[in-house]
Amino acid sequence: MLLSKEFVGYLSRRLVQRLSPAFIDTANPAGLAEQLGDVIVADLEIEDKLNDEVREILEQYTEYMRREGVGYQDMFRKIKSTMVTQRKIIRAAGRDSGDGMKLSRDKVTDLSHQIAAVLKKLRDARVKREPNEVRLEIVKVFTEVLQTDDKADRDARAKVVSQKKGILEGSEEYEILHKRYYAEELKKLGIDFGA
Repeated sequence: MLLSKEFVGYLSRRLVQRLSPAFIDTANPAGLAEQLGDVIVADLEIEDKLNDEVREILEQYTEYMRREGVGYQDMFRKIKSTMVTQRKIIRAAGRDSGDGMKLSRDKVTDLSHQIAAVLKKLRDARVKREPNEVRLEIVKVFTEVLQTDDKADRDARAKVVSQKKGILEGSEEYEILHKRYYAEELKKLGIDFGA
């Protein structure tokens, strides 16, 4: 999944913190955060399932691709683009669409609509403002959290690259160091997935 479940948990807790009490009332913030996290995860899993389908399709054409000299990544992109268009799926990956953040602006907007609709229906929450005001605040929270995440990711990458020993991106050592530095940078920026 594009965002880890820990990150989605943090994001959903942050949403509830920012929406309460100005935009919503809730007697169970933790339960509401969990429900919002479920909405986000369910939506992001749609594209994961699509990726799995594309991989299954490509397995059937391995010999053809080898014979014709077609690259796996090119075929993957073509088939996925076709399926995304056919199924009217909003792409989640922001970096694929030119956005700097992990999630595309379109995906953030789509999720904000879904979350605002869920908030109206839930018994655990009472919406106190106009639905579009709530939705716009949701977009703000998503954007702030994703920008903070992007900064932590960039800073972690810079730390790994600045090592005296040249570490190749994608190597096991790179991934281990990036993960450690990324967690450190998130903590510096006040993000703790456990809290």
